[in-house]
Amino acid sequence: MIRDTFQTVRRWGEMVKFSHSVFALPFALLATFLASRAAFRAGDSPHLYPSLRQLLLILGCMVSARSTAMTFNRIADAAIDARNPRTAARAIPAGVISRAQALAFLGIAAATFVLCCAGFWWIEGNPYPLMLSLPVLAYLCLYSYTKRFTRWSHFVLGSAIALSPPAAWLAIHPDSLGWPALMLLGCVTLWIGGFDIIYACQDIAHDQAEGLFSLPARIGVGPALWIARLAHTATVALLVGLVPAAGLSWLYGIGVAAVALLLLIENAMVHPGDLSRVSTAFFTVNGIVSLLLGALGIADSLLL
Repeated sequence: MIRDTFQTVRRWGEMVKFSHSVFALPFALLATFLASRAAFRAGDSPHLYPSLRQLLLILGCMVSARSTAMTFNRIADAAIDARNPRTAARAIPAGVISRAQALAFLGIAAATFVLCCAGFWWIEGNPYPLMLSLPVLAYLCLYSYTKRFTRWSHFVLGSAIALSPPAAWLAIHPDSLGWPALMLLGCVTLWIGGFDIIYACQDIAHDQAEGLFSLPARIGVGPALWIARLAHTATVALLVGLVPAAGLSWLYGIGVAAVALLLLIENAMVHPGDLSRVSTAFFTVNGIVSLLLGALGIADSLLL
């Protein structure tokens, strides 16, 4: 019984790539803590840090939004995935999870997201998350179709995930929503768009055969990798700009320096003649980037 339950949870977690939550969640939490600090300084909160219920609602929104987006993507791409040797073993093409089961899970995840957004209204008196919940879900699902008509789908994906920092800020303290939240949106968009381009280099032959619009498939691996490098350079620039914009200091600055080095390593690991280390560059390096910057940024936000 326990083993079957574990396998079921693992199967669904793999389908929605739950482990990839490590990319966006630290940035959402950083925005949460920065917004809480802004509320404290404005006299709108007695604490420098978010409450437990706020954190739980943010986590609920993040997990359910990601589950909705990834499940929708798996349903929309099931036929394409089945024809790609790298993705043919995914749950729906392989028949491990049926389309009907996936649709049911999609409905549950979407409803959970809306309920978590409503929680900010019921508990915190903030109606904005609920008001924007359906448009956000629609945009999250839009990405699944963009690679069918635009080569810039990588940055659509980045911007969809990057909604999490300003959304978290809006949920915690809408009055202080401004440039720092927008800069976080920009840096996450460029960072994720850049490493998604690197990841897409694995599927260049398949994407060309399917007529899909990934950058590597449309302009070649070499030029696409240069766009990824430019995107990551701009990411670091925005992270540096966040220091004065959000009133951060040396602790966060150490994180930015480490991120710059890690992104340099990531881009050096992949070149047109050798794509063997794409998976390492994609998950390991970017996971460290997000966790390190998020942890140091949150710690910095608590410094008075």
